[in-house]
Amino acid sequence: MSLKSNMPEEETVSQHSESASELTGKVRLKRSLGYFDSVCFLIGSIVGAGIFVSPAGVLEYSQLNVGVSLCIWAASGVLTMMCSLCYAELGSALPYAGGEFFHVNRGLGSLPAFIFIWTLTLFIRPASNAARSLTFAEYVTKPFYSGCPAPDLVKKMIAIGILWVLGIINTISVKLATWVQNIFTVLKMLALCLIVIYGIVLLATDKNSTRNFQNAFDGPVPNAAQIAESFFQGLYAFGGWNFLNYLAEEIKHPSKNIPRTVYTSITAVIVFYLLVNISYLTVLSPREIVSSAAVSVTWADRTIPTVAWIIPVSVAVSIFGSLNGGMFMLGRLNYAGSKEGHLPSIISMLHVQYLTPAPAMIISIILATIFVIPSELLSLTNYFTFCTWLLVGLTTASLIALRYREPNLHRPYKVFLPIAYVVVAVALFLVIAPIVQNPKIEYFYALLFMLSSLIVYFPFVYFKLRIPYFDRITCFLQIFLEVSPTDLYEDHKDQ
Repeated sequence: MSLKSNMPEEETVSQHSESASELTGKVRLKRSLGYFDSVCFLIGSIVGAGIFVSPAGVLEYSQLNVGVSLCIWAASGVLTMMCSLCYAELGSALPYAGGEFFHVNRGLGSLPAFIFIWTLTLFIRPASNAARSLTFAEYVTKPFYSGCPAPDLVKKMIAIGILWVLGIINTISVKLATWVQNIFTVLKMLALCLIVIYGIVLLATDKNSTRNFQNAFDGPVPNAAQIAESFFQGLYAFGGWNFLNYLAEEIKHPSKNIPRTVYTSITAVIVFYLLVNISYLTVLSPREIVSSAAVSVTWADRTIPTVAWIIPVSVAVSIFGSLNGGMFMLGRLNYAGSKEGHLPSIISMLHVQYLTPAPAMIISIILATIFVIPSELLSLTNYFTFCTWLLVGLTTASLIALRYREPNLHRPYKVFLPIAYVVVAVALFLVIAPIVQNPKIEYFYALLFMLSSLIVYFPFVYFKLRIPYFDRITCFLQIFLEVSPTDLYEDHKDQ
C-alpha cells in the first residue's frame, strides 16, 4: 500500500491518450464549481432525511418540552456554524481535496491522518452511503407496497442501482454531478418551503395553531444526559456540514467562495430547520410527533391528504441529493489519501478525458455496495459516531496547531481563535458522552477497528514496504482505466 508506484511517471501514463510528456501539467482537478454550485452542494449534502425524521428524537429526549427542543435545534445550528467557520479557515488557506484528512495530515502528522482515512474509507463513509441508498429505496417503494413493507431484495436492488447510477455520473462528469446536485437541492428546498409556508399561514389564520407555543417551557426539564442525546439527534440532521472542504480543490476562488458558502448555506439551513419544526408544531402535538415514524409524512396526512404523496417523494429526493454529495465526497477523500501515499497510487489518478478521480469513485461504489448486501452491518455505524466527532476535534486542533506552527501561512479567512477551542471541547464531550452514558462492547469493536490500521500503516506507509508486482498491477489498471498521475498540490493552488 505505499503505495506509490516505483515506475517512472512517463512509463505508466495511459497509452490510449496523449503521450506522458504532453499530459504532464494538464491532468488535474479543474476549478469548475462557482459560488452557487458550492452552496447547492453544501445545502444538498446537509438536508437529507434528518429534518423529516429527527424532530421526533429531539422532542422525545427534551421531555416533550417544546421550548427546550427549539433551543436544541438552534444550539445545534450554532455549533454547526462554529465548526464550519473553523473548517472555512482551513479550506481557504489550504484549498485542496481531502477535507479533514488533508488538514489533520498537515497539522498533526501522518499517523492520525491514516487512522482516520482507514476508518472513514473502509467503514463510516461507505456505510453511510449504503444506509442512505437503502433509505431512498424504502421511500421509493412505499407507494407500491401500501400496507406492507417492500421485500428486502427489491430494496437492496434499488439501493445498489442508485449507488451505481450516481457513482457513474460522478465518474464521467463533474459538471453532470454538479447539475444533479443543484437540481435536487432546489427541489428539496421547495418541499421545505411548502412546509414552512403552510405553517406561517396557519399561525396567521388559526388561533389554535399556537397552543403548543403557549407556556412552551412549562414542561419537564430534561437532565444533562437527555440534553446530550437531544443534541445528537439535532446534529444528525446537520450531518454533511463538513463536506465542502472535500471539494476545495475544485472551487473557483476558494479564498472567497468557501467562507461565503459556509455563511450562506449554514444560515439558510438553520432558519429553515427552525421554521419547519415550528410548522410541525402548529399541526401536531408533541406526543403525536414523538409517536410518528416519519414526522413529515404524518404532517402531510393531516394537512394535505389529497396530495400527501408529495412529502414521501420529497424525502426520497432529499436523500438522493444527500447521497450524491456523499458519493462525491468519498471519491475526493480516497483521491487525497492516495496523493499523500496513504492509499495505492492508482487511486490518486484522474481520467485523462473526464478529469475525474475515476479509480477513487470506483472504489467508493464497490465499498458502498458491499455494505448494502449484508445490511445488518449498518447497525454498527451507530457505534462509530464518536469517530466522526473525534475527527472534527482533531481537525480543529490542527487549525490551532497550524496557527502556532505556521503563523505566516496565508489565511484569507481567520476564525476567532476561541471558537476553535470551544469546538475542540464540545467535540471531546460528544466523543465521550455516548460511551459513558451507554457503554457497550460495540464501542470497543469500533476502537479496535481504528487501531487495526496500525498493522497497515507502519509497514506500508511509514517504512514504505513495496508489494511484489504491485507496480505492474498499477500500470495495467492505469492503461485499462485510462488514468494518469496528477500535478503536485503546489502547482494547483489557485487563490
